[in-house]
Amino acid sequence: MRQLLLIMPIALPVLFWAVYHYNKDRRLPEPLGHLALTFALGMLASGISMALYTGLGVIGLRFDAGHLADTNTLGLLAYTLLAIGPIEEIAKLLPFLLIVVRLKEFDEPLDGIIYASFLALGYATVENWQYLEYLSTTEAYARGFASPVVHILFASIWGHWIAGARLGGRSILPAAAAGLGIASGLHGLYDFFVIPNPLSSLPIAASLIVAIWVWRLRLMRSLDDDAAQER
Repeated sequence: MRQLLLIMPIALPVLFWAVYHYNKDRRLPEPLGHLALTFALGMLASGISMALYTGLGVIGLRFDAGHLADTNTLGLLAYTLLAIGPIEEIAKLLPFLLIVVRLKEFDEPLDGIIYASFLALGYATVENWQYLEYLSTTEAYARGFASPVVHILFASIWGHWIAGARLGGRSILPAAAAGLGIASGLHGLYDFFVIPNPLSSLPIAASLIVAIWVWRLRLMRSLDDDAAQER
């Protein structure tokens, strides 16, 4: 029972966001097995991310972001924009490009966002588990709901661009590069504001997330309406 209570801050948010996104694709829902596979790939992506961070350490470019926040603001900005954002988005993007886009059921523009979101959920699950022992129960639940949202939003950017290119018969590599660049930049900027954790910066970070969420919500509604008209 104690172990069950310990994982609730992770499991409940994951279940909530998984059901939310599955229902958003209600016109032509993806096979549950493929969504489960994509979630597992997201967990694998966390391992890719750790390997990339380890690689930075090998070449002497791995830094303590918390220490940078206290001692070197410009250094923190450079590290979040050039390391944290790119590493975490690349880690999620790789299994998406290698496996997910090859699925036969990846057949409508909305699928790019749905599959990218499930992959991001898997990534956030492992990340939250790694932080769990350092957080109070309240902090664990707060992070449990917030972290998936952040990763889902950034992944949705490149997921949408890649889906548009693939289904439009264009090369997906330029689209992936463009989407990755935007997502990595926004991810890094977000971390730059939240890592120091000053009250003055948190509204800026929250506004960034809300703006991306509104864009994504409108985009998903538009893609759903277009799909309905085509049928």
